[in-house]
Amino acid sequence: MSQGEAAGRCAAKPQDQGWAWMVLLAAVVLQGLTLGFPCCIGVFFTDLQHEFQASYSETSWFPSIMVAVLHGGGPLCSILVKRFGCRFAVMLGGLLSGLGMVSSSFCKSISQLYLTAGLITGLGSCFSFQAGVTVLGYYFVRWRTLANAVASTGVSLGFTLWPLLSQYLLDEMGWRNTFLIFGGVLLNCCVCGAIMRPIQLASGSLPQSAKPKEQPGSRAEEAQLSNGASPHHPTLQQHTKRTKCFQMLQKYLAFDIFCQNKGYQIYTIGVTWMMMGFALPHVYLVPYATHNGVEERKAALLISIIGFINIFIRPFTGLLSGHRVFTGRRIYLFSLAVLLCGLSNFICVISAEFSVLILYCIILSIAMSGVGALTFQVLMDVVEMDRFSSALGLFTILESITLLIGLPLTGLLVDITSDFHYVFYNSSFFLISAALFMGLSFCALEKKNKLRDASKAHLDNPSRYQYSETSTEPKAESQSPPAVEYITSI
Repeated sequence: MSQGEAAGRCAAKPQDQGWAWMVLLAAVVLQGLTLGFPCCIGVFFTDLQHEFQASYSETSWFPSIMVAVLHGGGPLCSILVKRFGCRFAVMLGGLLSGLGMVSSSFCKSISQLYLTAGLITGLGSCFSFQAGVTVLGYYFVRWRTLANAVASTGVSLGFTLWPLLSQYLLDEMGWRNTFLIFGGVLLNCCVCGAIMRPIQLASGSLPQSAKPKEQPGSRAEEAQLSNGASPHHPTLQQHTKRTKCFQMLQKYLAFDIFCQNKGYQIYTIGVTWMMMGFALPHVYLVPYATHNGVEERKAALLISIIGFINIFIRPFTGLLSGHRVFTGRRIYLFSLAVLLCGLSNFICVISAEFSVLILYCIILSIAMSGVGALTFQVLMDVVEMDRFSSALGLFTILESITLLIGLPLTGLLVDITSDFHYVFYNSSFFLISAALFMGLSFCALEKKNKLRDASKAHLDNPSRYQYSETSTEPKAESQSPPAVEYITSI
């Protein structure tokens, strides 16, 4: 074995063993601190309304901004990771999250909460979560699927613990002191980031995206320079800026894929529409329960039940859907899970008794596990892996827009009607219509592709026509995806 091979083997040694498992543990904690945190906002909903004399619509802007920024800040996080690395991004996110919540404890109006807890804490959580998931792609190769499944349990742990801690601290010391303590708790993201030390990979295992490529437009610049144009010429500088701007949009917001890939187009529209109703029960369930006479501690327990069940169901669902039996059919499983989420909301409309709400939480958590585990697996099925990162950028930006407006619009409806049932009617409408749209559209698209392939086969060999179904099994080269630059989760 040559010295070069020995050095490469030594450099790649941290992967899948040793310190990698400490990084995985940090990723679990990180996801609980970031993605799990917004679930506890419903506990403070009534207190914030009374404190600032705000309507349901005004109060709901605060969690909607936080969740929208958490999901939509992916492209900015990707740039940060590429420039400074994952560890820096995670620790910066922890500082921003802590600063946002500490500042929130001193807010004098609900609009100030939009900036502190909504924008600053949401952006910090985005940086910490997405950079923390990205680093797993470097530390794990063989066990990457298992690592991501285990890391996702952190979200469920957060769903379980945050509401219980929130209700206890709220009863003991009020929402301002609770937010101050939360700022200190979220600073633990910096500790998780410190554990995620940079890994030195072997030279042959560097991600393809890290290899230098010829930039589009460079030939045009060379041609202009060869014709005597100065590199500082205003026309050339404007052309260079436009080229770089186009490259950035092409890299992080893949509009070309959206226009050309029907599967991606259907899925993106469906998930974007779904997000109008997906987050509504998480924010309004606790206010709905307390409004109907359920004790505050029991109401907070409802969200924890959802998270506790998710701890066991979400990893199992993710691993089960990875079986080859479901290859090419995961979109239908996803649509079924979304449909079940929508139908489960009608349980709350029937009754607001605590025992009935527990049944609702059990069914909703099972359906949510399917949605959370399959969201990005389906996206990988419909998009080429070499364009996955850019396709994900547009995907998260669009879903963050509907996450931003869904909660306030529903809050406005509750303000007008004074009826909480419209929360669950709205949620069911968006979820059920999105599920039917995606399921039926993909079914029609699949039939269209089969007819087209059969017609093409008949034209290519008219004398020996033989129907052949195109396999939905992904190609071998796409089985091991390159390290994505950022990712989100539901």
